[in-house]
Amino acid sequence: MLPHLPDAFTAVVTGTGGGIGHAMVQSLLASPQVGKLIAVSRSGSQTNTDPRVQCLQADITQESGRQLLVEQLNGEPVHLLFNAIGILHDSQKKVAPEKRLEELDTEAFDRVMHINAATPALLIADLKGSLQGKHPTIIASLSARVGSIGDNGFGGWYSYRASKAAHNMLLKTASIELKRLNKQSIILCLHPGTTDTELSKPFQARVPENKLFTPDFVAQSLIDVMAQRAPEDTGSFWDWAGKPIEW
Repeated sequence: MLPHLPDAFTAVVTGTGGGIGHAMVQSLLASPQVGKLIAVSRSGSQTNTDPRVQCLQADITQESGRQLLVEQLNGEPVHLLFNAIGILHDSQKKVAPEKRLEELDTEAFDRVMHINAATPALLIADLKGSLQGKHPTIIASLSARVGSIGDNGFGGWYSYRASKAAHNMLLKTASIELKRLNKQSIILCLHPGTTDTELSKPFQARVPENKLFTPDFVAQSLIDVMAQRAPEDTGSFWDWAGKPIEW
């Protein structure tokens, strides 16, 4: 399934309460190559009864939540870290994609940047002890094509675009540092396409029918993309179909 990784590898998947995170857990467990999988979500619930799964209730957007994960790993090497958390809208927090500059709001901007950009980088920083060394490891985090500066031809969505562009820069920079600490590390930014989840639901009306993907399809597609990558690809940006995306 993932030829870069050993048999019985240890995986950590964050955001398993969401559509893609949950589907990623199911897709990974379909292979006997996985030895242990820590499924992290704010609820801590997981319907899968596979004995390889350890559910962890933790909010990794907070330092306390990330420390719970660090404690559970206890220095154990991590071979796959897949981050599926992200925010596009939140009616309770008054977060929504902006269409015009006048709609920019400081608190909403800060929240989107914290969850989409800072949190994935802080997660890698906190798990550094489990990612460095001589073991092969893949760190993949969900990005979005709208975070590509070179591909921005429509404008709008200021906070979300900026957060994903910052996400990509942070992971690119982290890939350079981690490469010095683990020559077998691969850090990837992945665009899943428009997926039928709560994140995209308010915006699905404009999506062509054949371009709205199921979480299961996306999870397997992203696994296939990760399977094709090698250490020399670390710090790169790919879509669900395995095509590189410009920064």
